[in-house]
Amino acid sequence: MTETTKTHVILLSCGSFNPITRGHIHMFEKAREYLHKTGRFIVIGGIISPVHDSYGKPGLVSSRHRLTMCQLAVQSSDWIRVDPWECYQDTWQTTCSVLEHHRDLMKRVTGCILSNVNTPSTTPVICQPQNETSTIYQNKANKSVAIKLWGKMSESLGKICCVRPHMERFTFVELRILLLCGSDLLESFCIPGLWNESDMKVIVGDFGIVVVPRDGVDTERIMNHSSVLRKHKDSIIVVKDEIDHPMSIVSSTKSRLALQHGDGHVVDYLSQPVIDYILQSQLYINASG
Repeated sequence: MTETTKTHVILLSCGSFNPITRGHIHMFEKAREYLHKTGRFIVIGGIISPVHDSYGKPGLVSSRHRLTMCQLAVQSSDWIRVDPWECYQDTWQTTCSVLEHHRDLMKRVTGCILSNVNTPSTTPVICQPQNETSTIYQNKANKSVAIKLWGKMSESLGKICCVRPHMERFTFVELRILLLCGSDLLESFCIPGLWNESDMKVIVGDFGIVVVPRDGVDTERIMNHSSVLRKHKDSIIVVKDEIDHPMSIVSSTKSRLALQHGDGHVVDYLSQPVIDYILQSQLYINASG
C-alpha cells in the first residue's frame, strides 16, 4: 500500500495518569509499532487526555499536577502530545465525548472530514481548506496550547492532506482517531452498568479501539463476554507481541505505592523528570494521595 492509501491514525488515550508512567508511553510506542507493521496504518500522532478532577477517584491529585507530569513525560517525544481540554471543562467528560471533541477539533484544525469504522474503505476522506478560523478553546492561553498540540500533527497531515491552488485538485486520504487503551479498560466494558451502552457502541462501532494487553490477559475472552464488543470485534485491534515486556506490568498504582514506601524501583516505573516533579511538589508521599 502507498502512503496515501493507508489509514492515517491519531491514537487517543484517556485516563487518570495519576501519575503517568513509563508503561503509558510504552503503550503508545508498541501500538504505533504494531499498526505500522500491519502495513495498513500510519500513526501520525498521539494524544494523552487526563481526566477531569471531578472524576472522583480516591487519591487523584489536581489536574494541574497531572498535566504537568504528562508534559514532562512526553517532552522528548516528537509525536505524542498532552491535551488539557478534559481538565478545563466544568465537569467530568465521558470517553465518548472526548473522542467526539477531538474528532471535531481535528476537522476544524485540518479541514479534514474524518472517517469512522462504518465509512466504506472505497470512500476516501476529502481534505479541503477552511474559509473560517474556528475558536478551538475559549481563551487565548488555551488556544495557544491547542496550536502547539496540533503543530507536529499538522506537519504530518500537511504531507498528505494537500490541496492544489484554487481547489483544482484534492488529495484523498482516510483519517481516523482510535482510542488507545490497556486490556483493563477493555475488560471494564463487561462490567454491568459501568459504561453507557450507547457510548460503548459509538466508541467501538464508530471510532475503534487499539488494545495493548497486559500480561496474562485473554482479550479474546473479554471480547466474547460483551455483546457490544463481540458485535464490533473487527473494530478492535489487539496489539500482539511475542515478547513479554516489563513495561506491560507497570501501573500508576504500583508507582504510588513505591513512592509512599520509598521503594527504589520507582525509577523503573516513572521517568526522572516526573519523579523530580513529584518530589518537588510532595505528591503521593502520604497514603491519601
